[in-house]
Amino acid sequence: MTVEISRRREGTAHLVDIEVDRASPVPLARQLYLALRQGIVGGRMPPGARLPSTRAASRLWGVSRGLVTEAYETLLSEGYAIGRTGSGTYVSKDVPERAGRPGGTGWERPEPGRLLSRAARAVSAPSPQVSEPPLQIPFVMGRTPPDARTRAVLTRIAHRHLGAMSNHYRDPQGEEVLREAVAAYLLAARGVRCMPGRIFITAGAQQAIDLAIRTLIDPGDFVAVEEPCYPPARLALTVHGAILAPVPVDDDGLNVNALGALAAKPRAVYVTPSHQYPTGAVLSMARRLALLDWAAATGAWVIEDDYDSEFRYDGRPLAALQDVDEHHCVIYVGTFSKALLPGLRLGYLVVPEDLVPAFRVMRTLLDRFPAPFQQLVVADFLAEGHFSSHLRRLREAYRASRDVLVSLLRARLSDHLEVNSPHQGVHLLARPGAQHNDVALAQAAHRHGVAVLPISPMHVAPMPRHGLLFGFSGLTHAEADLGTKRLAAMFAALK
Repeated sequence: MTVEISRRREGTAHLVDIEVDRASPVPLARQLYLALRQGIVGGRMPPGARLPSTRAASRLWGVSRGLVTEAYETLLSEGYAIGRTGSGTYVSKDVPERAGRPGGTGWERPEPGRLLSRAARAVSAPSPQVSEPPLQIPFVMGRTPPDARTRAVLTRIAHRHLGAMSNHYRDPQGEEVLREAVAAYLLAARGVRCMPGRIFITAGAQQAIDLAIRTLIDPGDFVAVEEPCYPPARLALTVHGAILAPVPVDDDGLNVNALGALAAKPRAVYVTPSHQYPTGAVLSMARRLALLDWAAATGAWVIEDDYDSEFRYDGRPLAALQDVDEHHCVIYVGTFSKALLPGLRLGYLVVPEDLVPAFRVMRTLLDRFPAPFQQLVVADFLAEGHFSSHLRRLREAYRASRDVLVSLLRARLSDHLEVNSPHQGVHLLARPGAQHNDVALAQAAHRHGVAVLPISPMHVAPMPRHGLLFGFSGLTHAEADLGTKRLAAMFAALK
């Protein structure tokens, strides 16, 4: 009877069930306060309701009186409750009405996307792409497993520079020692001609692309892109308000004649000439020269993403566009993510000399300067000659993975997929029969524990071609064997 009388005196607040999680890192008093506040703004403790005394609350909610007192004091200080001397603690009558409380207005849940920019809504639109798979699934894209030797060297070098946390602002173009090493590497490996003063160190290729777009392209400008196109670059252009003009790609890369026939004059063209993503085509030398002549004649910029240029398995790679650019219209993008480690977040941008001041200002607005620690580690890795031997080992491993994958695909899936062995890169493109939709195939493959990427969503224009991308970087023989068996079972189930 005594308990029932005390509960009636406490009002309805004692009916609110509150539990605290003693295993949570959030302090118990904070948990109690948040639960009480939610009860107040949600209407479960109406305005004017008397809160339980600290003694009763301690018994009701299983916490000490001290914790209750601390939670109540926070409610009082923030205006959710008021104290009356000799009477107790009450829910404030001035708490704003909220959705869920009888008669509440003005706090309805906002519509999805209501606070987003047009650019964010555009890139957040639902896509038929398959969800991101875990890295352990066979054929997943983007794996870069360094061998034990490379990891040991990087660890040793990293210890030299643990004290490199800067106490002052650095050069927005990046550490000069790394830019010097990158300039030497690019000249030897890709024929790229540049001084360190024309290089910008970035957080991977994506930031380099974004920096080029911000500096050179205005909203509403037409930008020509390969058809199909590398999705992150296409989305970056979309975010900045560019109007995309798709240009078809064939076995010789971007069709420059089709580029010249566009009705609108593009401000720039984005290309992956060394290894077109996703088709794997290499832009022929004749088309490279024609593209540069077109850019010079129209005043357009050429954003050259030298994608996968490090991984050439058969024959010598063609020179970079930048190497044969006599018109100074090429913006060159590269990265260490594929060839070293994506976690280092290091890429680079090479720009014509007269554009350096504008790029410096824009880079400063983005993130002021790149972190020095990773730069110093990679600079030593390059300068001491470790990178070339690392790449040689990586090419040999990836060539072996490619050969195993192509052999197994042809042996087990030739009735369903047309497979060509790529001369470059870390993925291959397989074409399914006309009766198949690549998005549906990719979704079915994912359900069978295999990661393949459909290319039809990578097209800008309607009537795309279908295909599936298979990643083979870091692919073991056991994974290739398992993955192709699962795909064979998938196709058998589709009949």
